[in-house]
Amino acid sequence: MKRLALIMLLLAPAGVNAESTQQEGRIIGDADNGKTLATSKTCVACHGTDGVSMIPANPSLAGQHENYLAKQLHEFKLGMTSGGTEGRVNAVMGGMSIGLTDQDIADLAAYYAGLTAPYGETVESAVDLGQQLYFAGNIDKGLAACTACHGPRGNGTPSSGFPRISGQPAEYIEAQLTAFRSGERDNDLNGMMRSVALKLSDEEIKALSQYLGGLH
Repeated sequence: MKRLALIMLLLAPAGVNAESTQQEGRIIGDADNGKTLATSKTCVACHGTDGVSMIPANPSLAGQHENYLAKQLHEFKLGMTSGGTEGRVNAVMGGMSIGLTDQDIADLAAYYAGLTAPYGETVESAVDLGQQLYFAGNIDKGLAACTACHGPRGNGTPSSGFPRISGQPAEYIEAQLTAFRSGERDNDLNGMMRSVALKLSDEEIKALSQYLGGLH
């Protein structure tokens, strides 16, 4: 039995017993390296030193799901390498992501996912309409409740790829919903967000955007 175990060990691929950067086809991120990259790539200029954006037009990355962050970076890069025919098109993020390797992307995603998610505030005037839309949707419009995918506290679900949206700047949320509605942004799973946003009025988009900041 011992001899068989020794033979199996010798025949095993190198590094089989060591922590690998790949596991079941998924690249494992190194958060420490991600922190170094975030600084060297000047991510902090737009997304804050702790992953919490001080610029309303930019999203906070702290506490966002790792797989969602990696997906967005890959798609920003694809938007650049495909000349805008695929992926997510954004001149700034396309330029930032074009030089990233798959390992770099995994490292950055691991770093930001491990930071503490921010808490925001809800604009009082947006509570009634925002709460109604988020938790109940709009039956007359055939609009599903946001909570169905993003959860009662806006934390999303990592396994399904739905992002954390609570605590995000209202200006950023409004811009993304508007982009989904116009089709300018089209990298959503099965077109789900585009379908939802098409049913939202300007007033409803603003209410949701201003409501989500304090949803925790």
